[in-house]
Amino acid sequence: MSSQPPPDPYGPGSPPPGSYPPPGYGQQPPPPPGYGYGYGYPPPPPAPGTNTMAILSLVFAFVFSPIGIVFGHLAKKQIRESGEEGDGLATAGLVVSYIFTGIYVLSLVLCCGSYLGLAALVGVSESSSSY
Repeated sequence: MSSQPPPDPYGPGSPPPGSYPPPGYGQQPPPPPGYGYGYGYPPPPPAPGTNTMAILSLVFAFVFSPIGIVFGHLAKKQIRESGEEGDGLATAGLVVSYIFTGIYVLSLVLCCGSYLGLAALVGVSESSSSY
């Protein structure tokens, strides 16, 4: 019996074991001149931040609601023009500001209305008793 090596399982001419991967395997070629990002699309631009007026609108809704209304409308306009984030914050600031302003005005009307009604009753009773 002659001692021959076993046949190569990968076919004749295959590289010897331990030499994988071949040199340059898995590396991408350098990008062509004039392209800074290689192949594909360039990275997206950074996302715009949240509009400051929108944040202030929600904050002032709880502090002084009429200013919250003004800041909310300004924020909505700025967001439409610039594409910033914060449309939901501006909407929430407007809704809360309008609700609190309505409650304030309603309580003012009811409070002052009852005071004026009481003053009118007292004035009527005093004028009728002076005869």
